[in-house]
Amino acid sequence: MANILVVDDELGIRDLLSEILNDEGHQVDLAENAAQARAARALARPDLVLLDIWMPDTDGVTLLKEWSSTGLLTMPVIMMSGHATIDTAVEATRIGAMAFLEKPITLQKLLKAVEQGLARTLARPSATPLKTTAAPMADFVPEAAMAGGVLAVPLDRGPQATQSFMLEKPLRDARDEFEKAYFEFHLAREGGSMTRVAEKTGLERTHLYRKLKQLGVDLTRGKRSL
Repeated sequence: MANILVVDDELGIRDLLSEILNDEGHQVDLAENAAQARAARALARPDLVLLDIWMPDTDGVTLLKEWSSTGLLTMPVIMMSGHATIDTAVEATRIGAMAFLEKPITLQKLLKAVEQGLARTLARPSATPLKTTAAPMADFVPEAAMAGGVLAVPLDRGPQATQSFMLEKPLRDARDEFEKAYFEFHLAREGGSMTRVAEKTGLERTHLYRKLKQLGVDLTRGKRSL
């Protein structure tokens, strides 16, 4: 999906944001201070940055200003803080931040801000168009798969909403079979996002993860491909 850099001096915040964004299919890099953020910005060229304002060495607004003045503010930056004033938020926006999230950050606001930031990234014209040389589709189609000029492609429709279960089994086995099918269906429907499945099923994330492991659910099956 996208490469996102999370810059925050609090380990708990970094871990939480990383887990949520990974569930959404993104690649996440972490930095706990401005020095690490500079290195990560140079190495990975992130599509979006979540930047904390209050950090021990260099604060987020100063780092944002540094990137802006040196021509490195080429990606959307979302500022985060639990103690910032309105003036600080306004200053960050004036420098070039696209949004400001107040801690504690709600899941809905985080995902919405990230979605809007990435939409802005994708809207930018690419400096060097990607050139690809595609071979004719016929080169990739086995003759055995052709029938009367129509390509017969087996479709993996994934878990279906309607299932059938053997009721002659012991209650525990039948219940586990139902729950496994239930969670596989919702994982496929939500693109493998544990966060969205937790919201949909009303379970706390840690409990949901343990439940899926217990049922033997393949957690990679519904993941969106990058």
